[in-house]
Amino acid sequence: MKMGNEILEAGSERPLFTKRALAALIGPLLVEQALGVMIGMADTVMVSSLGEAAVSSVSLVDNVNVLLFQVFSALAAGGAVVVSQYVGSGDRERGCDAAGQLYRVSFLLSAVIAIPSLLFNRAILTAVFGRLDENVLRGAMVYYMISAFSYPFLALYNAGAALFRAMGNSRVSMYASMVMNLVNVAGNALLIYGLKMGVAGAAAASLFARALGAVYLTARLRSPRNMIRVEKLWKPVFRRDMIGRILKIGVPNGLENGMFQIGKLVVMNLIASLGTMAIAANAVVSSMASLATLPGNGVGLGLVTVVGQCMGAGRPDEASANVRRLMMACHAMMSVTCGALFFFSRQVVGFYNLSSEAGALASHIIRFYSVWCVLIWPESFTLPCALRGAGDARFTMTVSILSMWACRIGLCYLLTLRFGMGLPGVWVAMIIDWAVRMAAFVVRFARGKWRAIKVI
Repeated sequence: MKMGNEILEAGSERPLFTKRALAALIGPLLVEQALGVMIGMADTVMVSSLGEAAVSSVSLVDNVNVLLFQVFSALAAGGAVVVSQYVGSGDRERGCDAAGQLYRVSFLLSAVIAIPSLLFNRAILTAVFGRLDENVLRGAMVYYMISAFSYPFLALYNAGAALFRAMGNSRVSMYASMVMNLVNVAGNALLIYGLKMGVAGAAAASLFARALGAVYLTARLRSPRNMIRVEKLWKPVFRRDMIGRILKIGVPNGLENGMFQIGKLVVMNLIASLGTMAIAANAVVSSMASLATLPGNGVGLGLVTVVGQCMGAGRPDEASANVRRLMMACHAMMSVTCGALFFFSRQVVGFYNLSSEAGALASHIIRFYSVWCVLIWPESFTLPCALRGAGDARFTMTVSILSMWACRIGLCYLLTLRFGMGLPGVWVAMIIDWAVRMAAFVVRFARGKWRAIKVI
């Protein structure tokens, strides 16, 4: 915990984060993101061996799951901002208190979400996606039901990973992610190929992997050697003031992510109406698109910690300088991932068991996506992480919701149905949405209003 102890020295003249410390924080986050994306792609390849109906079933449910996962991630992010600012200020006692409150609230929220998902999965799926092919619906119901059992484990995993990142120790979450993803792949291979369980096998492998990750991080957070630890884990003690600080960041972040994912579900409803080929092609494009943005996601997670600790220590100038440094690094790394995606899209698509029409469509969209991604995605999605780290969550929420619904959803229907562009129209509308976000977040950061926000 050497790096974390150095960061606690908030009163020292030296920077809280040297270039070496930034690299030590961001490096494991990039590895963690890469593991998640590569394993996700491997999962899709394994499921694709079951046919396009299975790919479509898993893809549709994953859109619902991502909506729920974002709720857990948003709450964890709120806790991470509060804890990181306490770490920056050197207040370990309040930091530990905030960590405990985050863990308890995360578990309760996940249980509340899991119960209706288990009881009403068919009704939820038909309400969201409308009339589906019976084979697709049957597979989606099985996958959704098993996934719901993993929600409490996933919530605790997200909370634990966020707390370690808030301490500046991203290696622990990287190790946990590594174990989880390897177990998930091995489980998929055994249950899908060995025991022939189909989509149920894919869901069961994810359930076991998430449970393992949650148990591992919880055990590590109990150690007294940590700068921040979770004490009296299951004692039902709730602090309204501390939960309020967490929710002040977590609720806007959750609404932002939730409305964003609901918007994506609306778009998926449109895509579902285009047929199984469009659903399968979109699933592959989405999986590969995650590869292009993994540097931005990793840097974004690090920015929450960096800005949070700098603001907690009363150093907004250092926070601003670190944001600029990390955004430049983000663009440089994404030029590599997006370039690789552009030049090798056909080869990568070839790994998936798609029809020739679906494969050609997926390859075309990927090349278009990769060009715009490197140009404007970091300012649209990585930069707002810095604003959230400073506590400016309401602004990012407002911009994201308005842009999503006014630009992406409205233009999706206009381009896809009115102008007959089909699936490519969905992705064109998404790029326009990015451009609007980028303009708003760049102006907000440059004006510096986030510097005066108080979280603790």
